[in-house]
This record gives sequence, C-alpha cells and structure tokens, in this order.
Amino acid sequence: MTGEFMNGGGPSTVQLVASLLFACAIAHTFLTGYFQHLAHIQPNHAGLWHLLGEVETVFGVWALALIAFIAAYATPQDAMHYLESRSYTEPAFIFVIMVIAASRPVLDFAGALLQALARRLPMAQPKAYYFTVLAIGPLLGSFITEPAAMTLSAMLLRERYFSQQAPNAFKYATLGVLFVNISIGGTLTPFAAPPVLMVAERWNWDMTFMLQTFGWRAALAVVTNAAAVALLFRAYLGQLPAAPRSLARVETPWTVIGVHLAFLAGVVIAGHSVVVFGGLFLFFLGFTEAYKRYQNPLILREGLLVGLFLGGLVVLGAMQDWWLAPLISGQSEVALYYGATGLTAFTDNAALTYLGSLVDGLSPQAKYALVAGAGTGGGMTVIANAPNPAGFAILKNTFDDGAINPVWLAVAATPPTLTAVVAFQLLPG
Repeated sequence: MTGEFMNGGGPSTVQLVASLLFACAIAHTFLTGYFQHLAHIQPNHAGLWHLLGEVETVFGVWALALIAFIAAYATPQDAMHYLESRSYTEPAFIFVIMVIAASRPVLDFAGALLQALARRLPMAQPKAYYFTVLAIGPLLGSFITEPAAMTLSAMLLRERYFSQQAPNAFKYATLGVLFVNISIGGTLTPFAAPPVLMVAERWNWDMTFMLQTFGWRAALAVVTNAAAVALLFRAYLGQLPAAPRSLARVETPWTVIGVHLAFLAGVVIAGHSVVVFGGLFLFFLGFTEAYKRYQNPLILREGLLVGLFLGGLVVLGAMQDWWLAPLISGQSEVALYYGATGLTAFTDNAALTYLGSLVDGLSPQAKYALVAGAGTGGGMTVIANAPNPAGFAILKNTFDDGAINPVWLAVAATPPTLTAVVAFQLLPG
C-alpha cells in the first residue's frame, strides 16, 4: 500500500523520488553492457563493475536506494512497514519454478518430447527443432506457467543453438522472438500469464473466454513468429549438425522424471501460497540430493538473481500508480491498446493490468485492449514481463561480455511484436 505516502492533491515527495529512482533503474538497464566492459578494462574494480553490470541486480540496487530514502525522510519504521506491505509471492514463485523447470530430468523429458515432435516436421532437423522450441515451448506456458516455459525454452536453446560462436544477429533475433512468444503464449488459459492472472478472477475470464478471445490469436502469432525467424536464418541453421537420435530417448529413469514433474505441477497449482510451494521446494531440494546422479547443478544463483530483480521491481513499481492509473483510465480502446503496449516496455505488464483492474467502469473492449496490449509489449525489454529476467539470466553469458544489449533486444523484438499487433488488434473476430 502506498497510501501513507500520498498527498491529498497529488503525488507525495516519496512517490516523486520513487519515480525518479525508477527512471534511473530503467536507464541503468541500458548501461549494463558498458559496466561489463569496464570490468574487463579496469580489473582493480572488476567486482563493482560486474555487480553494476548484472541486469538482475539493477532494480534491487535502486529499490535499496528508495528504502534508504524513506528511512531518512520519514522513519526506519515507515521504511520497514512499506517493505512488509509488498507481496513477494511472484518473485518467490518464479525463483522456485525456474529451479525446478531447469532441472535435468525435466529438461531431458521436455527436450526429448520436442525432439520427437520436430522429427515429424517436413524440414531439416536443426531447423525443425529450433522452430518447435520457439513455437511449442511458449504455448506450453499456458499450462505450466510462463516462467516455467521461459526457463525450459531458454535452457533448450542454450543447449543446442546459443554459443559465443553463434552470430549475434541470430541470437538477438531468437531472443526477441522468444520473449514476445512467451509473453503472448500464456494467454490460452486464465492462470498462466502474469498480466492475465491479475485480472481473470475479478473480470470473470474463464478458459473458454480466453481461448475464444485471446488464445487462437496468440497461437497464430507464436507460430508465425517462430516460422519467420526459422526461415530468416535457414542458411545458418542448415549448417548445424543434426541432433543424435539419442536426444529423442529419455535415459533418466521415468520414476525420477515423474517425481520432478509432480513437484513442477504442485508448485504451479500452489502458486498463490508461498508456504505451500516453498515447502514443496524444500522437499524437491532433498529429493535432488538423494538422487544426485540424475541431476545437473541446480540454477540456484540464476534463480536468486531473478528473484532479486523482481523483488526490486515490486518495491519500486508500487510507487508508480500515481502516474500510471491516470494514463490507463479515460482512453479509447485503440489508444488504450497501443498505450499499454508502449508502457509495458517500461513497467511490468502484470502491474499495468493490475492497476487497470482497479479502474471502475471499463468496458469489455477496454479490458481486452489493456490485457492484449500488455501481452503484446511484453517482449520489448527485460522488465516488460516477469519471466523475461529468467531467460535473460540463462542466455546472457553466450553474448559478448556476458551482457545483452537492451537496444538490440528492443530492435529484435519489434518484428514479432508487430506480428502480435496484427493478431490482437487488426484481425477480425
């Protein structure tokens, strides 16, 4: 709650400072590559530059600055009260789902399943598997949640296609399609995509409504984007060796895979309760230790960094409602759609739809425009959609200096975003 920092006629000093720090955090995300470069040329301070160059730490650093300001401007008790008033369920959930979804038994199963599907396509296997990961992987997000789909897809892409030797154009184009497809691929159901989850219960959006209104459009855009990028880089993909047939066979015992999938399903079902999915995660850690021979190292560091990023976004983002809410209310449906698409690049799309759900009197068309726009713009930046930092953390080390340039990411995400615009805004129905 930010009410304790509100003035009667407008934003308070704390809210204004929070918005300034939020702008600084966004600017910082564009400078992470520069800080990573400084770490190489100034080894005496490499630790500091690496810290500032980790995009996952950006919002945590600026959130800490906000809490320090509140403690100095008001009291330390006020700062603690504000911290404790935030909900950190989503950062905790994404940390847990990332670690489980990236475990070796789950990846072995998903990789073999997608490989088997790819072998049925009438095209060369490297291209077929690439297309399958970028098309089927994001659509799985409608059932296993978008963060899990992002983790699986990013890990499978890193395993087969991303390396320091891969062309930068290929990596950025793939990343842009992955982020956009994940953002819209979770809209077939009302429980998997964060921006949909924020409003589905309040607006009575069920499975049938999502499939009829969003789902078919999302599926069409996802498949089109995956096919387009596979066609664009067909020459490069054609040079890659075909995957051995062993990848289509699962060598991890099915009992171990079944237990991992059960943990994954349990966390998805209990996604609203930190106590429940946190407890399941502790049992999961115990199981992986007991059957260590079937495990690879868990991505605990990457997951924790993503949790820090999203936690900082929660702390800073809650103070932005004073300028976001007026932008949402009172707009035409078309203006609301394109406005939401643009705003999503600079703020978490789930926060955007949540604020929209608090606006009374929105028409069904306005509700659709808000959520569709939030999904459409969810691939443009790392902060646009909650699962994006997960993919960012998994793939960034394959890029130069271990950093992903946010400008090139936005450029690469523009064509698939335009495909989503056509699907959600221009298609009849």
